[in-house]
Amino acid sequence: MSGRFVVVGAGTMGLGIAYVAAGAGHAVELVEVDRGRSEAAAARLGELWDRAVQRGKLSADEAAGHRARVTLRAALAEVAPEPDVVVEAVPERLDLKRAVLREAEGLRPVLLGSNTSSIPIAELADPLARPERFLGLHFFNPVWAMALLEVVVGPATARETTEAAVALAGRLGKDPVVVRDMPGFATSRLGVTLGLEAIRMVADQVASPADIDKAMVLGYRHPVGPLELTDLVGLDVRLDIARTLQAAYGERFAPPPLLVEMVAAGKLGKKSGQGFYRWVDGRKADGEGAGR
Repeated sequence: MSGRFVVVGAGTMGLGIAYVAAGAGHAVELVEVDRGRSEAAAARLGELWDRAVQRGKLSADEAAGHRARVTLRAALAEVAPEPDVVVEAVPERLDLKRAVLREAEGLRPVLLGSNTSSIPIAELADPLARPERFLGLHFFNPVWAMALLEVVVGPATARETTEAAVALAGRLGKDPVVVRDMPGFATSRLGVTLGLEAIRMVADQVASPADIDKAMVLGYRHPVGPLELTDLVGLDVRLDIARTLQAAYGERFAPPPLLVEMVAAGKLGKKSGQGFYRWVDGRKADGEGAGR
């Protein structure tokens, strides 16, 4: 069963969620207050549909149908009440997410979720009037290629809400795992640990970013190395998550100085064109990045 699916935030994750939801037959409203980011998201979505046609994954008519199901909105106030699903996918900042979720709850969605990768659901739910309808829906980048959906159950989340989220995962073509509400949940807690240690290894000149990644891909069969993954996720996002986990668990999650320096210099990974690798037109370029 498809329905109205609202995504708030048109960054990398938000547009990916919108793309997948449209492909599953939902009428998608992608809300982005920043006009430049909204226009960039529209262009990126067009590229994704065009590429799917070129690769034979969609027919031209199917791609056109998916495209027609996505509507860009400049504010949540433009969204009609009672959508089936609202997923918040704004930057990983508690105050911002709380504000968006509080406004989104006013639309009376059947299911309200946050794409947070590290902030406890209980903290996000604190200002909500109906926390039993809220939970974490943590997608993975790139959303159209990654099968996993981490469903994070908060202390107030109703069983019916969890069941609805698991059913939604199936309709989106995702394989869910249901986890208890803890900072970093299951995936970010493990993934960030590996990523931070890889960054420390770069700072210690253990090996180049490419060789560290190659070791994990060939030695441990990871689909992508931890430094390339950090570039894909965004170094600023990794830093925000590390700080959240540091506050919860202590200094073992302290962000390496190199990560802090690179973010301060605007070297955010793929989205800025420079991170541990160089990125040109969305593709990893030959040669090492700034993190050597």
